[in-house]
Amino acid sequence: MLDKTSALGPIEDDRAPATFTGNRGLDQEEPLLFEIGRVDATGVDIDDAAPVGTRLGGLERKAPIGLAGLTEPETMRHYVRLSRKNYSIDAGLYPLGSCTMKHNPRANEKIARLAGFADLHPLQPQSTAQGALEIMQTLADWLTTLVNMPAVALSPKAGAHGELCGMMAIKTAIAAKGEGATRNVVLIPQSAHGTNPATAALLDFSVRVVPAAPDGTLRAETVREHLGPDVAAIMLTNPNTCGLFEREIIEIAEAVHEAGGYFYCDGANFNAIAGVARPGDFGVDAMHINLHKTFSTPHGGGGPGAGPVVFSERLAPYAPVPFVRRVGEKLELVEHAEGTESFGRLTAFHGQMGMFLRALAYMLGFGAEGLAQGSKDAVLSANYIRASLRDLMTQPFGDRPCMHEVLFDDAWLHGTGVSTLDFAKAMIDEGYHPMTIYFPLVAHGAMLIEPTESESKASLDLFIATLRDLAQSAKAGDAPRFTGAPRLAPRRRVDETRAARKPVLRWEEKAAG
Repeated sequence: MLDKTSALGPIEDDRAPATFTGNRGLDQEEPLLFEIGRVDATGVDIDDAAPVGTRLGGLERKAPIGLAGLTEPETMRHYVRLSRKNYSIDAGLYPLGSCTMKHNPRANEKIARLAGFADLHPLQPQSTAQGALEIMQTLADWLTTLVNMPAVALSPKAGAHGELCGMMAIKTAIAAKGEGATRNVVLIPQSAHGTNPATAALLDFSVRVVPAAPDGTLRAETVREHLGPDVAAIMLTNPNTCGLFEREIIEIAEAVHEAGGYFYCDGANFNAIAGVARPGDFGVDAMHINLHKTFSTPHGGGGPGAGPVVFSERLAPYAPVPFVRRVGEKLELVEHAEGTESFGRLTAFHGQMGMFLRALAYMLGFGAEGLAQGSKDAVLSANYIRASLRDLMTQPFGDRPCMHEVLFDDAWLHGTGVSTLDFAKAMIDEGYHPMTIYFPLVAHGAMLIEPTESESKASLDLFIATLRDLAQSAKAGDAPRFTGAPRLAPRRRVDETRAARKPVLRWEEKAAG
């Protein structure tokens, strides 16, 4: 156990008396913009505009916009204070399993902001963007080499978008063989990411669930039992969502191919094997690669992301446009599917140049050996956490080595009065973002931890010591430490389910008194 002291003396667990301002030291309370400013005033003086004609065809605003007016210092302080309430990878270890929250090197950020790349426009002449096309071609070469597959589509914007891309190529290939009316089933393992069945259903495939073996992995024999002339593909993650390597993956691929289907590999967990194992060698036909999870580009959060999809020779002809090809001394972006077997265009433009630059800078910075070492370190970190907690916390599939993430269940909490959710909330009081909880569904009360290769041993040791302290507290009967948590966060425990289903999106001023 780590001693709960610091260079400044003992760390007090003061559950804090109320303060006049609502602030706790430098952790400042922050009201809404409407509670700070006034909708009838602005922070700057602007002369009334001269009358102008409208081109909005009667759609112009009829009433005031209703935004609160703030001065520049007030505005800056508001958003800076809000930003301090967000947990981020720049603030501390982010143990979300299945998310790979790794450090984003600042050198990559600087590269992405270079003039000539940051100000590119997707419609400018290709002759003026040869450097950008060279970046795309080089990134494509790295990706296809790492997976040992011949083609890649760079245009998908995220993992789920990549899944859609790969499965559209599979659907097109099946239709080209005249089997579109009969091959309409996709096999999905029990432990799959939720986007897998969602993607299959979106494309009008039926989903057939394949159960896992007692050890959390898939058996080729079980897959064969679910195959038939109606099966279009299997969607399998390797390593899987339980943090385990699918050892029979080659046999599974062979079985699916023998039945006339295709093998889609969910590449969300590529960070565990990049530079060490090549999915093309497994028999994969299509796989998306999350650049944020494996190659350190920032998580999109609904913003700019990238989920390139690699293809086998069987599916390469059906990949979407646009794609880069070399013509003599120049590169060109092929933007039209006419004259090809491509399923067409997946998205308006070629993808996110900023993400391509960050990912390629990461690859070039580490090199092939460095990427492999990163994968090995990610696996080592997860197993270090597993070995350090296995005497207190239970694993649903036995005490066995994992890949880049370790899965615990809630069996060790039985009889304590503490749930997985309670345990996760108590982590917030300790300054940590909780791990992924209740996923994968094959583990009751799942707690999925992924430290990535970014963390130092000292960082991991403090995290482990914190979880050990919490676990020992739960087993000792200190349920109130958990059921009331978090106590020290800017906001206490909220009902996330109710908030998601019945969000309050409009501010209403409370009546005085």
